[in-house]
Amino acid sequence: MASGQERATKLTCRNVWKVYGPQGDSFFTDGNGKVDNPQQVVARIHEAGHIGAACDVSFDVHEGEIFIIMGLSGSGKSTIVRCLSRLVEPTAGEIILDGENLLKVNKEKLIDIRRHKMGMVFQNFGLLPHLSVLENVAFPLQVQGIDRATRVKRAMEMIELVGLDGRETSYPRQLSGGQQQRVGIARSLAVEPELWFLDEPFSALDPLIRRQMQDEFLRLQKLLHKTIVFITHDFLEALRLADRIAIMKDGRIVQIGTPAEVVMKPADAYVEEFTQDVPRVKVITAGDIMSQAGKPLEGAQSVTAQTTLEQLMPRFGEGLNAIAVTNESGTVIGHVTPQAVLSALASAHEEGSAL
Repeated sequence: MASGQERATKLTCRNVWKVYGPQGDSFFTDGNGKVDNPQQVVARIHEAGHIGAACDVSFDVHEGEIFIIMGLSGSGKSTIVRCLSRLVEPTAGEIILDGENLLKVNKEKLIDIRRHKMGMVFQNFGLLPHLSVLENVAFPLQVQGIDRATRVKRAMEMIELVGLDGRETSYPRQLSGGQQQRVGIARSLAVEPELWFLDEPFSALDPLIRRQMQDEFLRLQKLLHKTIVFITHDFLEALRLADRIAIMKDGRIVQIGTPAEVVMKPADAYVEEFTQDVPRVKVITAGDIMSQAGKPLEGAQSVTAQTTLEQLMPRFGEGLNAIAVTNESGTVIGHVTPQAVLSALASAHEEGSAL
């Protein structure tokens, strides 16, 4: 998978604030959310008895990226994803989608963007109980005014994509929790969204079904290459799914980085607490520790950049001095040696991390 630096920016969240309380916009001289001292503004918000649900939040999401926003309950993660789609109106800041500031578009244009460019999946599924699976999945297409034959064809394609073919005439009450969430996913994909928002979509499921849905999510992303903003409070889920992770606390972004960066170099004690029980061998990848490609390794075995150390280490038991690292197209982009693996594990051990 290409790194964020190699991808175009799809979505930008810039200096976004959401203040709950009367005249929340009075804390800002203009609507762009840029302030000289954000901490001072946060203090003033609290002194006024207001709630700063999102405070000076900025990040970019790149095309085809799974960008996960996580934090504990009340950290502001769900508020910010609703601000991105303007389900919640930000108090100040800018949200740029494909070069256009969504906070400047009128209601009609916003509705059109939501219907054609955005897909949304939420924790509570939100299925219409009186509609069948097929009718639920086709519903957003009906709202768009698409003819029945076209929307049924598209809905059936999505039902098959999420593995529910044969259940299209069933009603939500006849489905398990995991099946209901698959319907929600199929419905959100029916409009072929360019940007996909998922707010804790698997948190209501039991652990086994949750793991299966994570597998399904990764399979769909491999096929569809959507730009995704995914909300979770589960750090292990974030590590498993994310290209990059943004960790929030008290409405603010604490750290943004790849799973390996967040685990190996936590920005503060709050992030370190999230990461303290994470096995590093499951997080650090060949791409994180590889040396840059020089002279091709003749006849060398190869692994992808996403191969974890847990998967990589047994390969060195075969007496190999180096293993080539490839990108998705199979091009060698570097190599990993046993010494590099040992150095990464030693570094993690010195930091007091669980291996």
